[in-house]
Amino acid sequence: MLRSLRLGDAAEAIAGADPEVSVRTNLRKPPSDIGNVSGQVSWCPQGVYLSGRPTFTLDPQWHQGRYYVQEGASMFHSHVVRAVSESLSSRPLTVLDACAAPGGKTTAVIDSLPEGSVVVTNEFVPSRAAVLRENVIKWGYPGVIVTRGDTGRFASMGEVFDLVLADVPCSGEGMMRKDSEAVEQWSPGLVRECAARQWEIVSNLWQALRPGGVMVYSTCTFNREENELTVRRILDELGGESLPVPVGDAWGITPALAEDGSEDTSLHCYRFIPGRTRGEGLFVSVIRKDGDPCGTRPLPSEHRTKGKGKGNAKTVPALPAEASGWLSDPGSYSIYAVDGRVNAFPSAHMPLLGLVRKNIDVIHEGICLGTLKGRDLVPSQSLVMSQALRVDAFPQVGIGLDEALDYLRGGTPALPTGTPRGFVMLTYAGSPLGMVKNLGNRSNTLYPQPWRIKRL
Repeated sequence: MLRSLRLGDAAEAIAGADPEVSVRTNLRKPPSDIGNVSGQVSWCPQGVYLSGRPTFTLDPQWHQGRYYVQEGASMFHSHVVRAVSESLSSRPLTVLDACAAPGGKTTAVIDSLPEGSVVVTNEFVPSRAAVLRENVIKWGYPGVIVTRGDTGRFASMGEVFDLVLADVPCSGEGMMRKDSEAVEQWSPGLVRECAARQWEIVSNLWQALRPGGVMVYSTCTFNREENELTVRRILDELGGESLPVPVGDAWGITPALAEDGSEDTSLHCYRFIPGRTRGEGLFVSVIRKDGDPCGTRPLPSEHRTKGKGKGNAKTVPALPAEASGWLSDPGSYSIYAVDGRVNAFPSAHMPLLGLVRKNIDVIHEGICLGTLKGRDLVPSQSLVMSQALRVDAFPQVGIGLDEALDYLRGGTPALPTGTPRGFVMLTYAGSPLGMVKNLGNRSNTLYPQPWRIKRL
């Protein structure tokens, strides 16, 4: 099968290379003390390789969203998006990450965009969408909308996105050295089936991309049918331009392949082949949609979240007074209630939120400040993880490693004498970890049940 990929001597390298462990740190949170760093990811300043694989579940910093465990080659998306952002403009961008779970690409994109940009991140499979939502919340960027649904939903929105990332489902040849299931399920029929599905996804997403906007198409497979041939079809049938991305000579990236295995100089494509590059298999190509971006118009004001609609927000006349006080810059946000939750979302992007709500299921937006229980507003973990949290919004109690792990399993630490009653924020290594409610003689944890570490 590898011979059919026309990769020549790379086949032996794929079979013999050992997978590596790598992590990418969060630009907007305190630096992490990960340890065992063995090298820098060349194309991602925030990425490092580790000499072994720690038990990340037992590191509170991972739960705090201070770093993300991501395969090294996949971090190339951060480099691509940074380069694309500079080519589009320095203004905030409207971005769609269409096949996003578990969230590595989304969090990498967030850290590569101009400040004030907004990202819609989507997943079709409900269980994977729940994982995406958790990881996005932990990363803490407020300008994010997490959705769950088919990419066809985005086609009906019109041309609203400056940048669309399509990391499409594929035959997974690039994962074969570390995933035996990828080997077992492979067949020529699977390749054809994936290529057809990829074209359907791309066709849907193309309709949501603004004229002059950019699509980043990627797979984790090697064959030309799902890669170069799909890119060529986009250019020929949908109308676009293949864009170059600056890469380092020492990175070991393989260019686009022609049918005979030689370089196809008519396309700008970037192949990561284990043994040649330091990471798993990846294919990336950047395509600019034909048209003048200056001719696009902002979303009309009627798309703001109001009235009835699918999962729509309903403004509550009197929100708890403390809600805005929990944010470092409350004037930048619209604060509203939906289904018993109080949310905050960047005011500049409320029209987009309204449009998204009309077309697809929204499972998270911006910052969930808290849940309404009677007259009380109970602060949420989304607020604790958010980069928009006001540092002194709650009394704080620092805890050590053992207490932090016990808290992450559902326990509550003993609070120091004199700790104020009410909501108290626990911190670990100087960064927010979670909330408890201090009742005086005891405290109750507010850490989300689905996120807790399972007790052994």
